[in-house]
Amino acid sequence: MASEEDVRRICLSLPETIEKPYAGLPGFRVRGKLIARIREKPDALVVLRPDIQEKEALIAAEPDKFFQTPHYEGHPAVLVHLEAVDFDELTELLTESWLLNAPAKLVAAFESRRQ
Repeated sequence: MASEEDVRRICLSLPETIEKPYAGLPGFRVRGKLIARIREKPDALVVLRPDIQEKEALIAAEPDKFFQTPHYEGHPAVLVHLEAVDFDELTELLTESWLLNAPAKLVAAFESRRQ
């Protein structure tokens, strides 16, 4: 089971990621681009995905973990029940979101260090 503190720790470990409130709740950005944010009603983590089809596939495959509200229909962002994911899966989701939103040079430097 993952927590908000896990989200914070993972996000802030990614290069040039900062915490900046979004609607009064924790939000995480890389060079001004949102990668994830905590939300209320329902409690969840919003994570950006590469496209709507990938998001819909996640929801269809694991609706206990992934969902959307009407607000997110048509947007490549999925809502995640933190209590349904473990730390490793959360790390993967947040890192993928970071990779989608970070500038190409920053991604290249990050990828070269991971190999």
